[in-house]
Amino acid sequence: MMSILDDDLTGTTTFNPVLVVGAGKMAGAILSAWLEPKDGREGLDPETLFVEDPGSPEDVLDLLGKYDVVPQARQELPAAPQLVMVGVKPQVMDGVLKDLASRISPETLVYSIAAGRTISDISKHLPEGTAIVRAMPNTPVMVQSGMTALIANEFVSTEQRSQINDLVSSTGTVAWLDNESQMDAVTAVSGSGPAYIFWLAECLAKAGERQGLSPELAMTLSKATIDGAGSMMGLFDTPPSQLRENVTSKGGTTAAALDVLMNDEGLAPLIDAAIEAAAKRSKELSG
Repeated sequence: MMSILDDDLTGTTTFNPVLVVGAGKMAGAILSAWLEPKDGREGLDPETLFVEDPGSPEDVLDLLGKYDVVPQARQELPAAPQLVMVGVKPQVMDGVLKDLASRISPETLVYSIAAGRTISDISKHLPEGTAIVRAMPNTPVMVQSGMTALIANEFVSTEQRSQINDLVSSTGTVAWLDNESQMDAVTAVSGSGPAYIFWLAECLAKAGERQGLSPELAMTLSKATIDGAGSMMGLFDTPPSQLRENVTSKGGTTAAALDVLMNDEGLAPLIDAAIEAAAKRSKELSG
């Protein structure tokens, strides 16, 4: 687990209290990493955690129950929250933010994982000067191997930046963006990216079936191959292009396949078109 672009941000997790508004699948996955970090990291103290979402999925309720955290429609906090994670659906966010406006303090950091809601859009419902970090996590945060891109407004202090960096790093890799306009491309590449890999796994398995493999064996081969290749890229500093060349013998089977995938009408233009479509849709959703 690492942070890129800001490797010097190594604070401690001292937000207290922490309020989570909307604990669905993504927020629940994040909470799992915060409460149960790996590699000796300091976890979030469950006694400082308050959750407003009694309708959370069953697995999230089970997680919170393990730590005696009882979600409610509205919590009575001992003090203004130092961190608020907003994980509600974008269409109900305006009402949630208006309610939060009277409950936060100048020391509160608002951390939004709501897709398509810009910092400007969020800030107009909150007191002037509110510190806001907008995040784009992806689904592998569920297994603490996620990719989360962050962008902060000018009111986020160095200490807050360090603290949220430390927390989010427990879910996987973290990258701080230079400009919020990059978020559309991030959404297209990493936010939606796991779905592309899952589709690749489906395609590989189906192709294997057409070559005579059983569906079960074809899927086992596909999943294990993608998992292993991903692990290699994560463990080694070697560029993917070099890893590809390392397993491609001249005139061999891999080279024959790559001649198809890497021609002018192969995979690259399809990926370009897919990313462009996703980024365009992200811009539309952001207004």
